[in-house]
Amino acid sequence: MNDIAPRTDPFPPRSTALLTDKYELTMLQAALRDGTAHKACGFEVFSRRLPNERRYGVVAGTARVLQAIEAFRFSEEQLAEMDFLDEATLDYLRNYRFTGQVDGYREGELYFPYSPILTVRGTFAECVILETVILSIMNADSAVASAAARMVTAADGRPIIEMGSRRTHEYAAVTAARAAYLAGFVATSNLEAAQRYGIPASGTAAHAWTLLHVNEDGSPNEAAAFRAQIDAHGVDTTLLVDTYDITQGVATAIGVAGTELGGVRIDSGDLGPLTRRVRRQLDDLGAYNTKIVVSSDLDEFAIAGLRGDPVDSYGVGTSVVTGSGAPTAGMVYKLVEVEGHPVVKRSSGKAMTGGTKTAMRVHRKSGVAVEEIVYPYGTPTPDCGQLTGEELVSPMFRDGRRLEGLPDLETSRAHLAQQLKILPWEGLALSRDEPAIPTRFVGFAESGQEH
Repeated sequence: MNDIAPRTDPFPPRSTALLTDKYELTMLQAALRDGTAHKACGFEVFSRRLPNERRYGVVAGTARVLQAIEAFRFSEEQLAEMDFLDEATLDYLRNYRFTGQVDGYREGELYFPYSPILTVRGTFAECVILETVILSIMNADSAVASAAARMVTAADGRPIIEMGSRRTHEYAAVTAARAAYLAGFVATSNLEAAQRYGIPASGTAAHAWTLLHVNEDGSPNEAAAFRAQIDAHGVDTTLLVDTYDITQGVATAIGVAGTELGGVRIDSGDLGPLTRRVRRQLDDLGAYNTKIVVSSDLDEFAIAGLRGDPVDSYGVGTSVVTGSGAPTAGMVYKLVEVEGHPVVKRSSGKAMTGGTKTAMRVHRKSGVAVEEIVYPYGTPTPDCGQLTGEELVSPMFRDGRRLEGLPDLETSRAHLAQQLKILPWEGLALSRDEPAIPTRFVGFAESGQEH
């Protein structure tokens, strides 16, 4: 049995209570009036489809969600602004504390359409007002992690650095860096993310540094810029060689640093031919160990296109922090059970299955995943026959308190790396297609269906 986790967060979040939509609180008021506020309910986070017909999604943001639930507290200053609520509702919010249960897929787990990623159980009142903050975290973080995982696969073992801070909201940059690191990126340029989450930080110089160094007549002095950078940071540094002419920039870099220069970075142009040319030039100069780092609006497709070129590492910005064309994971938070009774939304194009759920992933003896089975919470585990089943849902909150021993960021990162290895090989393809494995529902009114 899990113990309750002590509060050891080095950066405890501020109140998350207003990170919500107004209708959460207007529903709460109506529920308090008609007596439904305290009905036992189950809410579920899931996605009906994967963005852009991708083969898999990555669960990210779970740890941040659990922190957000703990920090969901209303201050008197906040309540004073809510003149649209009656006194009974304000009193409820004044004393609000989540007292329910949370179960879900661990962070770094893969998910597919209709996977029961997170289940929140408690009274209607305490669960419904958490919808927006839960979805805002999980949709953003999972979108970034899912895109980043595809980039890591495309890089085929070569390291990727996250450097997208200037392409998104200043605080979204921090959480995006965390999600990218979860997915397998090796470092971030964002110092807040490095401090908050313990992610390795990386960065050397921008074009402004090279442009800063000019002669008395105003002409460029690239050598002076390189020399000063090496004096400050040592010969292992990486020099940006494409401010002017790349061929001359490489020659100048080696002329200043010598053949033990750590690396050169290229941030523009047709990267494939350029890296081949630069690699030949470096080798001709005797700089056999000098690495080539490339950046410049890379995404998973551009990275895959460079797989055969002499690139040692990548720097990715805009594409990763924006989910590479899918800035949201498309997750929803739906009421699925009331007082033990399954409930479903029947709107056209928005199918779902009622009842609280759990899930398992089924593997062949080789370890390759075959399918995901979703079944009613609290019922026996389905028989997998000759295959092996792995439970996916674990407890996270009990009676309103976060449990101890939940995976940390490094553990979740390692877990995701392992899970990507058990997908069928076609599941790692970057092309649009069906999910890598099907999701099958067992034990419900319409069991045996594939979603």
